[in-house]
Amino acid sequence: MLPIPVRPLVLAAAIALAAGCGKSQQQQQTPPPPEVGVVTAKAESVPLTQDLVGRLSATRSADVRARVAGVLLKRVYTEGSDVKEGQPMFEIDPAPLRAALNVQLANLAAAQATYANNHVAAERARSVGAKGLLSKSDVDNAIAAERTSAAAVQQAQANVATAKINLGYANVTAPISGRSGQQQVTEGALVGEGSATLLTTVEQIDPIYVNFSQAVGQIDALRQAAAKGSVQLADQDKAKVELLGAGGTSSGIAGVLSFSDTAVDPATGAVTLRATLPNAEHRLLPGQYVNVRLTMGDLAHAWRVAQAAVQRDSQGPYVMVVGGDGKVVQKRITADTLKGSDWIVTDGLADGDQIVVSGVLKVKPGAPAKATPYQAPAAGGAPAQAAAAAH
Repeated sequence: MLPIPVRPLVLAAAIALAAGCGKSQQQQQTPPPPEVGVVTAKAESVPLTQDLVGRLSATRSADVRARVAGVLLKRVYTEGSDVKEGQPMFEIDPAPLRAALNVQLANLAAAQATYANNHVAAERARSVGAKGLLSKSDVDNAIAAERTSAAAVQQAQANVATAKINLGYANVTAPISGRSGQQQVTEGALVGEGSATLLTTVEQIDPIYVNFSQAVGQIDALRQAAAKGSVQLADQDKAKVELLGAGGTSSGIAGVLSFSDTAVDPATGAVTLRATLPNAEHRLLPGQYVNVRLTMGDLAHAWRVAQAAVQRDSQGPYVMVVGGDGKVVQKRITADTLKGSDWIVTDGLADGDQIVVSGVLKVKPGAPAKATPYQAPAAGGAPAQAAAAAH
């Protein structure tokens, strides 16, 4: 038995110990708010881009054909090499054509001789007829013969010109400058008999065209957005088209949109577009499929948000935002375009929002969170202050 005066002290100590234990349990039941990395949302003008698939084609293409009948003697160019306009490419046997020219030259000489004789006779008839020594009918006949022989001379001259042109066609030249194609007819073959035989093709590939299409619905949406002022569309000859390499990286080859069709393809519901790209090294070849990025203008008001911050559920994309009261709020956003490592958000945010980038799984709407500036790992692995993922 404890002495009577000691009992109140023991009772007071027991009460204090019980109060301390209750407070400790309460602290354990209420953990501190999780620490999350946030970035501050700030709207900016963002390039409006779209990735498409296109096909390359030559800016100019010409068929090299045999325009006269004859036997193909030889090819005088290297297949696949660059040729200049007017450069010889094939030679057709010129002997028959040269003989035909000689025949026409002979016919011309005969016609000229006939005209000379008839001209002298007509002059004599005019002189004698003027003295009344020759009937008018004979004078008229002499003059008519002179005119007929003069016309025969002109016809013979035209035949000579035609024969010279045909002889020139024996030397088949390049109609345009460009990259030559494969030979289609072997030496010794009879060409140009009845139709102009295709010998090869020449294609101009510097610059080169890239053809692609865009859905008419997207075009209408862009025009409506431009009318509202949320999008600033570039002019046709200023819209940038960039060729993409492996993995969607830039290839360094870019041009401008040079053609937009005025009709919609009924089979696809799309409008055909065409851009012109430089191809000085001839790395791009006609018929090749490529990935292109079309920059149609600028989004006047948009936010860049890091991929790590954007979550999705059955209702669509959303982000977690730490409010001014320190509590987390879920915000539904419109994020349809991915540019690099960021989503381009066009709706759902406000400037100054503290978007949670790291620690997203630690928070839930309505719960408190401790916001700290987001830091991303540096290239070497050590954390470093990252550039804002949502501006």
